[in-house]
Amino acid sequence: MTQQVKRNYLEISSLKDLKEIKEISKDYSLELLNPTNFQLNKFFYKNVGKKHQWVDRLIWSETQWVDYVSSKKVKTFIFKHKEDLAGFFELISHKNKEIEIAYFGLLEEFQNKKLGSYLLSEAIKISFSENINRVWLHTCSLDHRNALNNYIARGMIIFKTETVVI
Repeated sequence: MTQQVKRNYLEISSLKDLKEIKEISKDYSLELLNPTNFQLNKFFYKNVGKKHQWVDRLIWSETQWVDYVSSKKVKTFIFKHKEDLAGFFELISHKNKEIEIAYFGLLEEFQNKKLGSYLLSEAIKISFSENINRVWLHTCSLDHRNALNNYIARGMIIFKTETVVI
């Protein structure tokens, strides 16, 4: 069975365009995953993506995962509530002074609590700390129902839209 999926590409070109939200509880923390741990990337990919048809990486071998997370261009940040895993995002640096938010999400029990707004704000701020010109990402109609609205509410603008058949 095939279906049409609308994909939107969004960008933000300056930190001053970011519309942050208020700080959240001190029970939450965000940290760069260092050293890398492909098992955590794989865990989040599977568990955040299961309702949104994230399937491309499900067939990756252990070597493919290790190669991906070991790339100097890739940084993974882990979001926690106390000691519990809550969410993540992956940033990919591109040659043209751009950072892509490649994957981003919260585990289901942490969704719909405004935490995605905070996490996106942090991903954008961390990206701009790298002296870049633009942060971008893409989302689609299969992603969480609040995803596109969150990106726009944080100050990102749509620069490309396409429909793909999967």
